[in-house]
Amino acid sequence: MTDNSAAGRTELMRLADATQSISIQLRSTTPSHHSAGTLYYDADVVVTSDFVSGSVYLGFDSQDLVHLGQLLVLLQESDEEFDPDDPFMADWPSEGRTAYLRLIGEDPFVVEVHDGTGSQVVVAMCLDLHEDWLTEARQRLEEARAALGVPQP
Repeated sequence: MTDNSAAGRTELMRLADATQSISIQLRSTTPSHHSAGTLYYDADVVVTSDFVSGSVYLGFDSQDLVHLGQLLVLLQESDEEFDPDDPFMADWPSEGRTAYLRLIGEDPFVVEVHDGTGSQVVVAMCLDLHEDWLTEARQRLEEARAALGVPQP
């Protein structure tokens, strides 16, 4: 079982190596609002390294959780068939509503944090992820879904 909390907050995702990390921490397990059967949640992307540290608001909805699960499956498949000339790349959540992550399955793994709707700042971090990071990411997602009361798709 993962330690799915940071400073008392549930982590939806944590990508880290020995010296730096990017995590998505839920502000609350209660939806901030809902519309037409879709639940909306508030979180923060927290970046920590020796060079730069900070956080930015990230909003997502219940469908974004489904998309994140699908991305983790695709990342597993791309990791098994890594092509350095055509690395995996995906945004989560979709660009345009709030800050978002761009996941780039290179060696090393690259995560960009885009604050496209606010400061327009992009922070890119190369992470030397350990072997079981995808298993832990899927487990964190399931634990966060349970805490949010969002069922498996």
